[in-house]
Amino acid sequence: MRQKGHIFDVFVILVFLLSVSTITKATEGKDGFKWCERIVKQWASSSLDSEVKNDKHVLQNLLFFLHVPRTGGRTYFHCFLKKLYASSLECPRSYDKLRIDPRKPKCRLLVTHDDYSMMNKLHKDETSVVTILRNPIDRVFSAYEFSVEVAARFLVHPNLTSATKMSGRLRSKNTISTLDIWPWKYLVPWMREDLFARREAREKNGHSVVISTNPYDTKEMVMPLHEYINNPIARDIIHNGATFQVAGLTNNSYLTEAHDVRHCVLKYQSLGDYVLKVAKKRLDNMLYVGLTENHKESATMFANVVGTQAISQFTGSTSHEDHTAKNSSEQGSSLLESDFDTTYHHSNSSEQKPNQISSAEQGEATKKNMTAGKLMDVYESCISNLRKTQSERRVNSLKKIDPANFTKEGRRQVSEALLQEITSFNHLDVELYKYAQTIFANQHKHMLLYKAVKNQLDSDFDDSYRAFSWEAICIAVSVVFVALFAVLFVTAKRRTSKLKL
Repeated sequence: MRQKGHIFDVFVILVFLLSVSTITKATEGKDGFKWCERIVKQWASSSLDSEVKNDKHVLQNLLFFLHVPRTGGRTYFHCFLKKLYASSLECPRSYDKLRIDPRKPKCRLLVTHDDYSMMNKLHKDETSVVTILRNPIDRVFSAYEFSVEVAARFLVHPNLTSATKMSGRLRSKNTISTLDIWPWKYLVPWMREDLFARREAREKNGHSVVISTNPYDTKEMVMPLHEYINNPIARDIIHNGATFQVAGLTNNSYLTEAHDVRHCVLKYQSLGDYVLKVAKKRLDNMLYVGLTENHKESATMFANVVGTQAISQFTGSTSHEDHTAKNSSEQGSSLLESDFDTTYHHSNSSEQKPNQISSAEQGEATKKNMTAGKLMDVYESCISNLRKTQSERRVNSLKKIDPANFTKEGRRQVSEALLQEITSFNHLDVELYKYAQTIFANQHKHMLLYKAVKNQLDSDFDDSYRAFSWEAICIAVSVVFVALFAVLFVTAKRRTSKLKL
C-alpha cells in the first residue's frame, strides 16, 4: 500500500511539473505573454527614442494631417486646407489613396487616413503633424452609421454580384471611391454583403419587418449595433482605432512589426499601456490637436495656430529675402531649410525650392490679404454648404433601409449596458481622449493669452501713434507759424530799410 501511495505521489508531481512546463513554454513561445511583452516593449522603446526634436509650435515645410476617421477632418480638408494650400502643393492623391509618394516636388500638404507610421517615409524634422480626436463612443456610433450609409448606396442593384461588378468597373477606370480608402475598404464591403443577405432573407419571408423604436436594433434591415461592435473586424479596426492610428499600429501600417504588436495588445490588455504611452507622446509633439466636440473653439484655434503660419509662409515667399530676414529676427532660423529640398526633390534639381512658391501656386486664402478672422468666415461659409450636401446624401442612402434612420434622438434608445460595452472595448481611446482634452485646454489657453497680448500691443501702438500724430501736428503748425513770422519780419525789415534810403 505504501509503495502504491508513493507511486501515486510521484505521478502527481510529474503531472504538476509537466503542466508547469507546458504553461511556461506557452507564455514564453510566440504569442505567449513573455514573447508579446518583449515585442511590445521593444517597439515602444524604439518609437519613443525616434520622436521629433524640432520646435512643435512652428509650422514646418510639410503639413501632415493625420485624419482619424469620423472626427470631422474632411471638413477641415475642404474648408481650411484647400483654401490655404493650392492643389499643386498637395502630395500625390493626397487623402484619396494612402500608399502615396510624398517626395513629389513642392509636396507641402499630406491629408490622409494613414497612420503615424507614414512619418517613416517623411523627413521628420521638416514635418508638422496635426490631428483631431473625438469622444470614443460617438466615434464608434459614427463609424457604424457611415459603414451602413455607404453600403446602402449599393442597394439600387438587384443583387450583391451586380453591385460588386459595378464597383469593380468604376475602380478599373481609375475613379476614386470610398472603397479605396482605409478603413472603409474593409468596413463597407463587409456591411454591403450583410445588407444584401438581410434583404434576400426579407424577400424569402415575404418582406416582413418587425418595427423597432430603436434604429440601432432593426435586425431584419441592418446588422444591429451590438453585433457590429462584437465582430472581429470591428475589434481589429474600430475599437481603440484612434490610439492605434496615432501610434502607427493599424492594419494599414508601414511598420513590419505592427501586426505582431497590435495582435499582442489585443490579446493581452495590460500591454496596451505601452501603446497608450507612445500615442500620448506623439500628441504632445503635434502642432495642433483638435476636438470634434469643441468644434467652434477647435476651428478657431486651427485658424490661429496653423492658418496664420501657412498664410505667413506663402505670402512671404514672394519675397524670399524679406521672408528670410523676418524668420531670422523672429525665430532665429529659417522655417524653410534647404535640407527639405535635398530630401524631397533629389530627382529634379531644377525644381523650385519649397520656399519659392509662385503666386499661381498660393491657395485661395493666401491671395486675399487673409487673417485668422477672415479665414474663419470662409470656413463657416464652406461648412454650411458642405454639411447640406452631406445631409442630403445621407438621407437618400438611409431611405433604402428605413426604419433604420440614425439620429441623435435614436442614439438615446441604445441601452446603458451596450454603451458600457463600447466604452470597455475602447478603454485606450477613452484615456487618449482625456489626455487630448488636457492638451486642447492648454493650447486654447495659450492662444487666448497670445491674442490678448497681441491686442494690447496693437492698442498701445495705436495710442502711441495717435499721441505721436498729435504732437507732430502741433510741432508742424508751430514750425509753420515761426517760418511765417520770420518771413513777415524779414519783409517788414526790408521795407523799413528802403524807406530810410
